[in-house]
Amino acid sequence: MKYKDYYKTMGLGRKASPEEIKKAYRKLARKYHPDVSKEPGAEDKFKEVSEAYETLHDPEKRSVYDQLGTYQQGQDFRPPPGWEQHFGGDPFSNEGIDLSDLFAAFTGKAGGVGRGAKIPKPGQNYEVNAHITLEEAYHGTELELSLTTTESDGKGRLRKMPRNLKVRIPKGATDGQRLRLSGRGGKGQNGGSDGDLFLNINLHPHPFFRVSGHDLYLELPLAPWEAVLGAMVQVPTLGGDVRLKIPPGTHSGQQLRVTGRGLPMPHRGAGNLFAIVQIVVPTVVDEHERELFQSLADASTFNPRGHFEGG
Repeated sequence: MKYKDYYKTMGLGRKASPEEIKKAYRKLARKYHPDVSKEPGAEDKFKEVSEAYETLHDPEKRSVYDQLGTYQQGQDFRPPPGWEQHFGGDPFSNEGIDLSDLFAAFTGKAGGVGRGAKIPKPGQNYEVNAHITLEEAYHGTELELSLTTTESDGKGRLRKMPRNLKVRIPKGATDGQRLRLSGRGGKGQNGGSDGDLFLNINLHPHPFFRVSGHDLYLELPLAPWEAVLGAMVQVPTLGGDVRLKIPPGTHSGQQLRVTGRGLPMPHRGAGNLFAIVQIVVPTVVDEHERELFQSLADASTFNPRGHFEGG
């Protein structure tokens, strides 16, 4: 059996008070919770902290744990002499048993637990990639997923089982986001809780919009006279076309913000749409248009390369 130093996991001494244990758990749970943490390996660390807290905050389990003695983290060990006689049975005949399962077994009924006790096992977590369009992210969508899960049959044997399930993706899901669906993973055994299903959101490329978080970026072509004189132009958004005012003297590369026309954000409005101006010149002109452009060239004093002069 491998030893787990629960006190070290919690950053505590072995004489820590119940209040110190609770305070340490709250701090670490906030730091490593997989729904909010950016720390590498946060999900595994969160499970380690939760397992340690589950034992140390329970006086009976903590007493059982403390009687094991002190070992190095991950060290192979056997309990001290007289342990089996005190708790009953010989649970150590199963070398693959996990330390946390051992405490659950010992404290599951008065006077210890025998060989045949069924230890609750949580279901397995699963992780899948969910590919959706930007429009589906904007409105929300429902997907049908096909999974192969490992489940126990009526005789306790593990088998691969196909599962089809429908999942709802809320509006405003962003590229790279990881959604947790509690209880939608593998089935628990012996009364253990069902596992979770994690969805990794992947957005398909869009012909118009580029996504950054909840904000959208759109290249907006303007004719030279629209940029010089100003104009009202029609701009596409995921919620329908809108009219956008172009100020006189708008230059190429300028970003014009359309507030609230990005992806929805949970409980707080939506991101923005940024129209990036691209001034486009006509490549084909008739004789009259050419004469007008020539008249403008003859009359204008504008020199776009004036800053080159004089070195």
